[in-house]
Amino acid sequence: MDDFAAFVAERADALLRYGYVLSGNPHDAADLTQEALIRLHRAWSRVRGKRDPESYVRVTMARLHISTWRLRRRERLGWDLPETSHEDVLPSESEQGLWQALEGLPRKQRAVLVLRYYEQLTDAEIAGVLGISQGTVRSHASLGLSRLRSAIDRPSATNGSAR
Repeated sequence: MDDFAAFVAERADALLRYGYVLSGNPHDAADLTQEALIRLHRAWSRVRGKRDPESYVRVTMARLHISTWRLRRRERLGWDLPETSHEDVLPSESEQGLWQALEGLPRKQRAVLVLRYYEQLTDAEIAGVLGISQGTVRSHASLGLSRLRSAIDRPSATNGSAR
């Protein structure tokens, strides 16, 4: 159990940030992290010997997040900064538009983009985490990127025409 405690002490903050990126909400991020670590603790004897425990926790967090939003499909996330401080630099004013646009995406598109660009997973790995086909991963990524581009281009076009 000392290995588990050391793992949690070392990686808990990074996992909490990952939960925040997935959920967009500090409270949901804490819940995701806590539940994933509880599940890791139960499986610790299997996980530590076979593969990377952090990978196991991140996959668990992604799956928990998906099952949560299946239950609460109509939830509206707001842009609230985390209550606790962390080492990451907060988004600049120009980047906040991107984060807000990311929040506006459907949950599966957001999950695919986070797993692809934040976690740098391959399409096959994303498909495994989300339980969908690789073609669906590529489709969600394409649609999500298209919506992000149009959401980000729209404000700059309206600012230019307001002169």
